[in-house]
Amino acid sequence: MDYDDSEFPVDIKPDPSQNLCKENLGPSKFDYKLNNIFRLHELPVSCIAMHPRKEILVSCGEDRLWKLVGLPEGIVLLTGLGHTDWISDCCFHPSGNKLATSSGDTTVKLWDLCKGDCILTFEGHNHAVWSCTWHSCGDFVASSSLDKTSKIWDVNSERCRCTLYGHTDSVNSIEFFPFSNTLLTASADKSLSIWDARTGKCEHSLYGHMHSINDAIFTPRGHIIASCDACGVIKLWDFRQLLPVVSIDIGPSPGNEVNFDSTGRVLAQASGNGVIHLLDLKSGQIHKLMGHESEAHTVVFSHDGESLFSGGSDGTCGCLENALAWSKEATLGFRPGWAQKPVVGAVRGAEEFPAAGRMSSESAVCKLFSVVQKPS
Repeated sequence: MDYDDSEFPVDIKPDPSQNLCKENLGPSKFDYKLNNIFRLHELPVSCIAMHPRKEILVSCGEDRLWKLVGLPEGIVLLTGLGHTDWISDCCFHPSGNKLATSSGDTTVKLWDLCKGDCILTFEGHNHAVWSCTWHSCGDFVASSSLDKTSKIWDVNSERCRCTLYGHTDSVNSIEFFPFSNTLLTASADKSLSIWDARTGKCEHSLYGHMHSINDAIFTPRGHIIASCDACGVIKLWDFRQLLPVVSIDIGPSPGNEVNFDSTGRVLAQASGNGVIHLLDLKSGQIHKLMGHESEAHTVVFSHDGESLFSGGSDGTCGCLENALAWSKEATLGFRPGWAQKPVVGAVRGAEEFPAAGRMSSESAVCKLFSVVQKPS
């Protein structure tokens, strides 16, 4: 049966029920300590995403599974199995009742979170799919791939509406600008691109990274872009003026993922050396959270900013709640114009899939860090 194509919305307004753009004039939080470890996957954790409304997260792994986890206990509520290769990324539908996942099996799958069933599979990429993102209206999913393209999928007509051509190497991440028809992609060709999802045309490209860009994201309000590359350089960009704001070199270990807290004032980066870096956009200080024994792949804040979740390739055991604690080290700073180190780092756009070099026989974990409440 053929279904009609969805229409791209013209006037999109934020949903007040979603935990976005919170006004919080209090001081930013950096005193996190490890207080729980969730052993969810037998292979490295590749992605963690927060439910838009509930105290729930989803964790994806190179074991081809995604798991819906209730917080704060870490109880597995649902497990999804269907991909034939590692899962690279996931994203909740704006309503929270569906999930999109991308995989090394070249597909994007949509899942019904009431039952855990796969309800739709999008096929069309020629190589591994690195990233996926939902449009705010919930009718479109976009994906980016090792095949140097991105695609926009129509959930209602169940077809690819557009393929985005222009990058000359792997497209490592893709993100919709909040409540708009604008897409942001980051590539191993060292550039960021801004696209109009309605036409599939590249409107602008941003240059400045000297190495493969592994991830890029908007602030919740959308006025700033943060990107990280394979040698640990973070860049902040003014989206309104399409100009670089600052460059921060915390390499040489690669930056695997960046995420803002709900206020947009704190940026977290998961690094290849296992460190979680927290960047205070107001003061310029960088706080280091030490805990992962090997590569950290993903990091995300809870909506209230009281907790921080990270996942990686380290297998751990024992009473780690007492043995591991995030340490606060405000020893780094940044200023505009810092030069990047010309060093060699891991390139996410390499032809080899990530599982080839990161598989471990030990259990991968999701770690929960909460803010330490200081006595008054």
